[in-house]
Amino acid sequence: MVPRIARLDSRALIRVTGPDARPFLHNLLTQDVETLAPGQLRFGALLSPPGRLLFDLFLLGLEDGVLLDVAADRREALLQRLAMYRLRAQVAVEADDGAVFAAWDGAVEGFIPDPRTPLLGGRRYGEGVEINAAEDDWQAHRLAVGVPDPTADAPSDKTYPIEADFDLLNGVDFQKGCFVGQETTSRMKRRGAIKNRMLPIAFDGPAPAFGAEVLNGELRAGEVLSGRDGAAMALVRLDRIDGALTVDGRAVTVRRPEWTGLQT
Repeated sequence: MVPRIARLDSRALIRVTGPDARPFLHNLLTQDVETLAPGQLRFGALLSPPGRLLFDLFLLGLEDGVLLDVAADRREALLQRLAMYRLRAQVAVEADDGAVFAAWDGAVEGFIPDPRTPLLGGRRYGEGVEINAAEDDWQAHRLAVGVPDPTADAPSDKTYPIEADFDLLNGVDFQKGCFVGQETTSRMKRRGAIKNRMLPIAFDGPAPAFGAEVLNGELRAGEVLSGRDGAAMALVRLDRIDGALTVDGRAVTVRRPEWTGLQT
């Protein structure tokens, strides 16, 4: 099988450099930045103080700092948020014009394995990459793997990272110490009482509308998020995903990808 490579125009880059770049980001993000080696890629987020998702991001270690891979339509908002937190830190935070690429269906030289799950393939930053697929092909692959896209599936400041499976996708380092929103995130994980998670659903025909109600009989079992023909993500109640589920009268099935550990 020939590996597929796509340019992800929905993503953009921010470069954070300077003597305080790593401690500055380390104290803000859900991921350990202090131990991030040059060339290493990690997945994380910036949360609100109450612990809800504001920005999902990838962190690439650089010799002089960190490259952040963020949603293109949220880059300016993240630049403003980082500037608010910067205070007296010796850091430079600026937009980077490099491109974001994804490769899947086989290893490609120069691509770093996706830190969420190897099933997703790899990512690369910069230019000079020959593409043979569209971003929509990549999104179809991601959905087939069953991994949510926080930018599309989690409206800003509405969703907790554990609901978006960050704890299952290596998006939170629970050993690193403080980060913005840590108290709520750590408490949810420590108590183990996770009621809702994003999981893929399968059905016949076009995707239901975003926010459409998933029903288990007459009981609400969740809501549909982003999707396409035959597949979508949904935020579902884990105690109501077994049985005959419907959306707008259509039968749907909740998938439990192996990476979730939720197989029955």
